[in-house]
Amino acid sequence: MSSDPARLLGTLPIGTRVVVRYRIEDAVHGATDALGELVARQVDTCTVRTRSAGDVVIPLADVTAAKTVPPPPAHRGR
Repeated sequence: MSSDPARLLGTLPIGTRVVVRYRIEDAVHGATDALGELVARQVDTCTVRTRSAGDVVIPLADVTAAKTVPPPPAHRGR
């Protein structure tokens, strides 16, 4: 993952598939990941569209790691 993840997220084109690890206020886990398409970016947040949670708005100050990932595999027929 990137050594400066907030900077990486600021340079990626919208539509790039990413995984972002960020801090949450959960005493048990402390962090979680968002895997999906980067759909928006503001000065202090980015938005990742995930399959399970929809659009996740992530404060850049809470991002601990980020990287690009390849597209999902194609669905296989039965």
